[in-house]
Amino acid sequence: MSQSDVEKTVRPLASYLTRERAGVALLFLMNGFMVGAWAPKIPEFAERLGLSEKELGLMILVFGVGSIIMMPIAGSQIARFGSNMVSKFAAVLLTPMLFLLSLSGEIWSGAIAIFLFGGLIGAMDVAMNANAVATEKHMRRAIMSSCHAFWSLGGLIGASTGGFLIQSIGVLAHAVVVTLFAALMIAASWKIVLHDAPHPDEHKDGTRSRLPRTPLPWLIGIVALFCMIPEGAVLDWGALYMRNELGASVALSGFAFAGFSLTMAIMRFAGDLIRDRLGAVMTLRICGTIAIAGLAIIGLAPNSAVAIVGFALAGIGISNMVPIVFSAAGNLPGMAAGVGLSVVTTMGYSGILLAPSVIGFVAEHTGLASIFLALSGFLIVVLAVSRLARYADGAHH
Repeated sequence: MSQSDVEKTVRPLASYLTRERAGVALLFLMNGFMVGAWAPKIPEFAERLGLSEKELGLMILVFGVGSIIMMPIAGSQIARFGSNMVSKFAAVLLTPMLFLLSLSGEIWSGAIAIFLFGGLIGAMDVAMNANAVATEKHMRRAIMSSCHAFWSLGGLIGASTGGFLIQSIGVLAHAVVVTLFAALMIAASWKIVLHDAPHPDEHKDGTRSRLPRTPLPWLIGIVALFCMIPEGAVLDWGALYMRNELGASVALSGFAFAGFSLTMAIMRFAGDLIRDRLGAVMTLRICGTIAIAGLAIIGLAPNSAVAIVGFALAGIGISNMVPIVFSAAGNLPGMAAGVGLSVVTTMGYSGILLAPSVIGFVAEHTGLASIFLALSGFLIVVLAVSRLARYADGAHH
């Protein structure tokens, strides 16, 4: 192999794995890790504060409300300071939150801690997605799916180690370990995250605080909402459905979310290459079709083994729908990335955060099987408007 051949091989790799890309990937990993580490703490948190299921549902709602309040604020601050500054600031404030949640012994202190936790997760989310869009433009290639893959991977690590650590070293020690790991990830990313310049022109004339008047970001927001409601449903109700309606054991019912997360992380690592090859619209249509099949299989499953296959398929399908929608939001013509993204992330995450409590209410009357079937209907709407995904290709074509 001649030297020029070696250079040809190395150069694309160097353009693919840049410092900026590693920096933003670490932010996604850390944010996902914090969310994942929180999941196994929920039963203990509820027990410590003496919460009934209904009260726990309200607490989870407080988490969602925190996110939805802080996301638009983060969007406006990105215009002022740049996504790099806002994501780091939010990440630093987020780091000790799990520790605070472990110390709260009263309902009011628990509510304040969970509100801040949800708010900072959300604020960091908008900022790191905006930074991923800026990095896509800087690198001229799709990286959003792999960023979300790192988020899924972080969630998988946080959730799978959390239960074991809480059991073996206790609640507070687990919180200390999580806090230290989160701090290490931020320290590693600090210098290498892409420095995007603030966009001061975007908030002249008081337009910063105004919501966009064009229907496009709202339409894409609805697509994000319909893609993320099933994700929230699997996260919060998958295990319960396996246990209560399909008679799975506690250990087996955990495989619902594990199967979903695993296929989702794997497919997200492949997602950018697939999207560069097929384009965003085609990728969204293929993923949507697989997700509809997966959700239908979950809803019609005669036993837990079939349901796990459905969850794994749903993970494959949903994996790259959300990153494509976020890329589209950050590349809308004539609109600042932070503004488009804060509308779409707020609408999308309200699907993950608010829908599960609505699902709980409806499921009491209908059962969860029919809920999963109904969710596949939402994705048919996404397929109908899949042309909107063409804006996602604006970053690198």
